[in-house]
Amino acid sequence: MANKAYKFRLYPTPQQEQLLAKTFGCVRFIYNKMLAERKETYEQYKDDKEMLKKQKLPTPAKYKDEFVWLKEVDSLALANAGLHLQKAYQNFFSGRAKFPAFKSRKARQTYTTNVVNGNIMLLDGSIKLPKLKLIRIKQHREIPLHHMIKSCTISQTKTGKYFISILTEFEHQPIQKEVQSVVGLDFSMNGLFVDSEEGKTANYPRFYRQALEKLAKEQRILSRRTKGSTRWHKQRLKVAKLHERITNQRKDFLHKESHKLAKRYDCVVIEDLNMKGMSQSLTFGKSVADNAWGMFTTFLQYKLDKQGKKLVKIDKWFPSSKTCSRCGQVKKSLSLSDRTFHCDCGLVADRDWNASINIRNEGLRMLA
Repeated sequence: MANKAYKFRLYPTPQQEQLLAKTFGCVRFIYNKMLAERKETYEQYKDDKEMLKKQKLPTPAKYKDEFVWLKEVDSLALANAGLHLQKAYQNFFSGRAKFPAFKSRKARQTYTTNVVNGNIMLLDGSIKLPKLKLIRIKQHREIPLHHMIKSCTISQTKTGKYFISILTEFEHQPIQKEVQSVVGLDFSMNGLFVDSEEGKTANYPRFYRQALEKLAKEQRILSRRTKGSTRWHKQRLKVAKLHERITNQRKDFLHKESHKLAKRYDCVVIEDLNMKGMSQSLTFGKSVADNAWGMFTTFLQYKLDKQGKKLVKIDKWFPSSKTCSRCGQVKKSLSLSDRTFHCDCGLVADRDWNASINIRNEGLRMLA
């Protein structure tokens, strides 16, 4: 079985917006309440790990008698808040994440509900949701009939827009394709990546850099407004819309580029880079964040998997930039300012193109 999510825009009525705001608040309240109790337990048994793991999380039903207003919202949304906290603890104990933190009102407004006895149904131009009943939806594409709806996640952006992500489950057995066409991609700060075929870059437009001047102007205006005033809220919305536009432009570009690669090649080879460390150790924080390499590789991974193709990640310490792609000689040192690779064997090539060829060759070696 495989999963696929479909995201659509929601258009709730004023009454439905009030109920959504209540649900967001109740889910956040339950999460924080359960976390506070769990934190007390952690402080009590932190020296005894085995005893700590045996402690069970309280259920949301425990709080409904004391806080009656919790009954006004979807009970499955509250139950999922408990499950999310449990998963956060499992990630903490396994070393994959930090200790769970309390949720803030300023964080992303979202909640998840599940399909039980036909409580969620897609109708013509609307979707039936627990407590909300029928809510208008802009369904820009059809969900195949063999896809079964499992859960829905409703979210609200900083600009006040509502979205629903419908998670479906379906039978899918991709046929593994024979690897014939392979390409290596070297991360590029300016153009996102350079490929090993012809040394072409993705020509990423750097949307954040383009909007930086306008964004700085709007944020300066916001800083002069009295926080909480009507004019402050209007200006905050302007800044939020600018950020949302940049995000949407970036996602659109990355989706299109990853689609092209997944369609053209049977295997894509990249370096397993630590982008967070790169942004902190070098003075390229904004450029690294603007490129969104991690998001790009995520898109590329699931698009290739869907077609039975492969994404190969080579070790980040592999000297792709220092190695000659013709003779294999490794240079002792190579500064970031050296944009052209020169080798004793006579090879003169663009530094990133040379690196992408080495990445491709290392990927072929790993496949063999």
